[in-house]
Amino acid sequence: MEFEKFVEIRNSMCLKHPDVSEGKMMSSPAIHYKKKVFAFFSRKNKMVFKLGKNHPLLESDMELLEFNPFKNRKSLTGWYEVSFEYSDLWQQLTETALHMAESSR
Repeated sequence: MEFEKFVEIRNSMCLKHPDVSEGKMMSSPAIHYKKKVFAFFSRKNKMVFKLGKNHPLLESDMELLEFNPFKNRKSLTGWYEVSFEYSDLWQQLTETALHMAESSR
């Protein structure tokens, strides 16, 4: 169920935006903008988004956790994971992460 939701979002993003494509991030399925990852599906069945350090969504009521795939290192700065509980917001967060990727180029 979680992965199917990710695939649905990835496919719609690839159709809507010519510079968006499928890819990988740490062996996980990802969504790229001009070959740079801005969102992916983690091994924990969560979506992970690159939103930057000070994004306003960080102050929302949604459970937005810093993404940390490592045991002995700090989390990836600006990357946040969101559980399937908030999957109704995954599309919006993907669009936001794309916008952040576009504006950083």
